Amino acid sequence: MLQRLLHQKFRIQAPREIRIGPYEACQNEQNIYLLIPTQNMEENFLLELDHLAKHLADTGDSGVYQFLKSQDGNSVIKWENSQYCVLSKKNVDRRPVKQIGRKLAKFHARGRTVPFEVRSINRIGMWKTFWEQRLDQMEKVWNSKLFQAPENEFERLFIESFPYYMGLAENAIQYLSDTEQDDDPAAIDSGTICHQHFSSRTWGEKLLIKNPFDWVFDHGTRDLAEWTRDCYFRNIKTYEPEVSQFFQDYASISMLSSFSWRLLYARLLFPLHYFESVEEYHITTSEQERHLQEEKLKKCVEQSREYEEFLRDFYRIARVPVRRMNIPSVEWLQR
Repeated sequence: MLQRLLHQKFRIQAPREIRIGPYEACQNEQNIYLLIPTQNMEENFLLELDHLAKHLADTGDSGVYQFLKSQDGNSVIKWENSQYCVLSKKNVDRRPVKQIGRKLAKFHARGRTVPFEVRSINRIGMWKTFWEQRLDQMEKVWNSKLFQAPENEFERLFIESFPYYMGLAENAIQYLSDTEQDDDPAAIDSGTICHQHFSSRTWGEKLLIKNPFDWVFDHGTRDLAEWTRDCYFRNIKTYEPEVSQFFQDYASISMLSSFSWRLLYARLLFPLHYFESVEEYHITTSEQERHLQEEKLKKCVEQSREYEEFLRDFYRIARVPVRRMNIPSVEWLQR
């Protein structure tokens, strides 16, 4: 379909079909083209992403996919009773991303210089509200099941484990509140272009892809925390050297403030992995996906002690000057 769309709307020939993540794509010798379904997405949202992608490209990031304009000048294409955007990037050989911390710091530095107000994807200052909402919703679900016999193993695990993770989430919210009350943001704490869930796979594994539809505008530690969380769960026994190197590489471009470190730590404290597993289980209708989430939840609960150790040791692993920056610890984790 994308080849026909490119030919009819853009007069472009791209003979080789590929897939990039969940997206249909194709390429020719010059460029790679990515088809993004945008049905029900607002025009202002798409325009904002277009401007952000252009800003990053204009300030030197060659890995960002740009919105392709059709012959009539539109970046939103009506096609076969649906709506799409086509993204494009120069077709260059993919090399593994090395020093991802350093490259992420450069990405964030460019994102902090956005010369207009970002509205549609702005998440600055919203963590506490989002976390409280998720916690309240999950507590209601838990309360509704509390005095019933669990229907299956997942529900038994959820009923037994939720009070612990509720406490962890409350700790994260309190740590975040204390940070916002007691500490002052520095220049590095300005909003920047971030990702919904940044990990070592976000920028692609075979082809380099910086996709605007992955982005939110937020505090840079969102990406740092989510990369760290993902690294921990991928390498639960051997994560320390990789995490330490990641933060050294990031610091070679941008040094974090005490406010940044505390925000990052609050985000690691919030048990997002647990919340996502429970939420996904209740959303999906697929038995296979439910079984997968049950296994994830079981693993999450079994490894709760290891995660506490990770939280206790994080500042040491990341080489944070805790005393000089007067960064508080979470007392119960130090016991």
